[in-house]
Parts: sequence; C-alpha cells; structure tokens
Amino acid sequence: MIKRTLLDSIKAKIDFKKAIVLLGPRQVGKTFLLRKITEDLKLPFLMANGDNPADRLLWSNPDYNLIQSLTAPYSLIIFDEAQRIENLGLTAKMIIDAQTGKQVFITGSSALGLGDTIQEPLTGRKWEFVMYPIAWQEIVESYTLANALPMLEQLLVFGSYPDILLSDEKGELLGLLAGSYLYKDILELGGIRKPEVLVRLLQALAWQLGNEVSYNELSKTVGVDKETVISYINLLEKSFVVFRLHPLSRNPRKEISTSRKIYFYDNGIRNAIINNFNPISQRNDIGPLWENFFVSERLKYIAYQKLPIQQWFWRSKSKAEIDMIEEQSKRYEAYELNWNEKKNARFSSTFTEFYHPVATHVIHKSNFWHYLSS
Repeated sequence: MIKRTLLDSIKAKIDFKKAIVLLGPRQVGKTFLLRKITEDLKLPFLMANGDNPADRLLWSNPDYNLIQSLTAPYSLIIFDEAQRIENLGLTAKMIIDAQTGKQVFITGSSALGLGDTIQEPLTGRKWEFVMYPIAWQEIVESYTLANALPMLEQLLVFGSYPDILLSDEKGELLGLLAGSYLYKDILELGGIRKPEVLVRLLQALAWQLGNEVSYNELSKTVGVDKETVISYINLLEKSFVVFRLHPLSRNPRKEISTSRKIYFYDNGIRNAIINNFNPISQRNDIGPLWENFFVSERLKYIAYQKLPIQQWFWRSKSKAEIDMIEEQSKRYEAYELNWNEKKNARFSSTFTEFYHPVATHVIHKSNFWHYLSS
C-alpha cells in the first residue's frame, strides 16, 4: 500500500474543534484515506455518502435536535462527496458549534456547489486540503527510487490514479474512469445540457496539450461560443480534471499576457480521452506528455510541501518561450522540459535580462526526480 502524504498532515490538524475539508478528483483515495484515519484513531465514526440518495435526504437541511440525535453515538462524523448534500456547511457548523467533542470530516470531488456551501458557514472553522492522484514522491517513499524509476514510462502513459497504478488492466479501467464518472459532477451540478460539447472540448484540450490555448480557436473547434468554452473549462477546473497556467507578464511591451496553457492533473486521463495507450517508443507526443507529467507533479509537490510558489509559463511577442516559471517572493526560476537529455536548451535573453532568474533548470528523464521529492 502506498502511504499518502496527506495522512500525517491531516492527523496533525485533528482537534475536534474545526472541520477538515478534503477536496480532490474522484477515485484518488479520499475515502480510503479517511477510513485509514478512523482505523488509527479507533473511535466510533459515522459516514454519510452524498452519492447515496437516502443520505442526501437525511442530511439536507436537518434541524439542530435531529443533528444531535444522529451524531450522539459518534466521535468522528464524515460527509463523503459532500457537494451533493444541500446546506452541508450549516449542518457542519451546528455540529462544531455545539462543542460536543466531535471531529467533522468533509470530502468533495468537485468545488461545484461545495465551495459556496461551506465557505461562509465554516469561515474560521475548517482546515482545507487537496488530494491529487498519487505523487512521484509518494511512489518513491513506498518503492524506493531504484524501483520507481523503471515505472516512469508507465506513469507517462497510464498516470497515477491509485486503482490504475496497481492494476493489470490499466487501459480498460482508465476508459471507465475518463468516461462520465470522472466528470459526473459537472454534468449533474454544472448545468451542462449538451454533454457531447464537453467531450469535444476535452478532446480538443487533450490534443493541444503543452500548447498555448486560444479560447476563440477552441470555440470554433467545439462549435460553441467563446463564453461557453470558458465556462466549461472553469467547470473542468473545479472538478479537478484540468488546471491552467497563466502567462508571466511584467513587461507588456514584449510579452504575451492573454493566452493560457491547460494541463491535465493526470496523464492517464488525457490519454484515455484520445484513446491512446501506446508505449512511449510508439508515440509522437512524448514532449507534451513529459511536460504534462512534470508540471502536474511539480504542482503536487508544491502543494504538499506548502511552498509559497506560483507557477507560470512565459512567451515573448517574438515567440521566444520558457515552459515553466516558478515565482517565490519576486524571485524567479525558469524550467525547460526536455525528455531527451541530449537536447540543448537555451533561455531567452529577453527573459533573463528582465527577470534575472536566480536559477535556470533543464529537466529531463535523467534528473527530474531531484525536483519532485524532498
């Protein structure tokens, strides 16, 4: 079993006074992690599942006396897939404010609905975490670096969702996961009336992996207006399917400032969307796969280490570009991402003379692990 980084982080915040909110994509192991915590604490727990209609009905808008009766025998109260439970924030607030020594856990696979539901009622009453598909650092800590390195090409193709990583039927399982189940919250909570548009948009984003994205071009490809494209991408972000890198632009005369790069949280999901699980030796998209892998893994590392770092990409109007920039306290580090370690990389003087980066890095398959683990 792979130990998840958040296990100890969450345990450290258990105080029976504030709710612990755990967000992240479906199937990344949120429920399994909380069950592990309940086993370790050896305390009676109650789990309400928002995917269960009966639980939704029971916990939507309950009054104070009913809440006290339902939770009385338990020390740990878990609301799983809580984005589907109406007014869950108010329910959790009543449990916390009663000060009866109960620890509330809330999981959500989508910020759709859940963010607004819990934000105001639980202001000052929650610790919040985001859980991702298994991180490189978690693999190394469980298997050792020597055993993890031979897994790299597999990770580039099939990604690192827990069930996929440990399965012999990776392609078939990814096909199921990348189907409607992965974004069921978008379809049901996001008000999308034409699921086929969402599928076409995901396919377009998958094919443009590693490239700058134009909302206008996407709207033409998908066949809907620009505002709809932006709205759908926002929904995909809130459901932890994709994330955006914005351009670093402190020098508007020479730099682009309006385009975006869009990455998938998991390589396997991207490959499932285009139905391509060919091995690395048979692919012509190793560059985008490598870029998506490193940028997403670096995002996980920054999040789990709680580093105050912002990620960007950079391109000048003369089309010089840098794959990824990290900014911390107005200090910049530049990254070029090359699968082939023999390929030369140059950092534009337009960038270096304006930003004066404290370091530049060329990331390839022979050194990447130094940047993804402590």
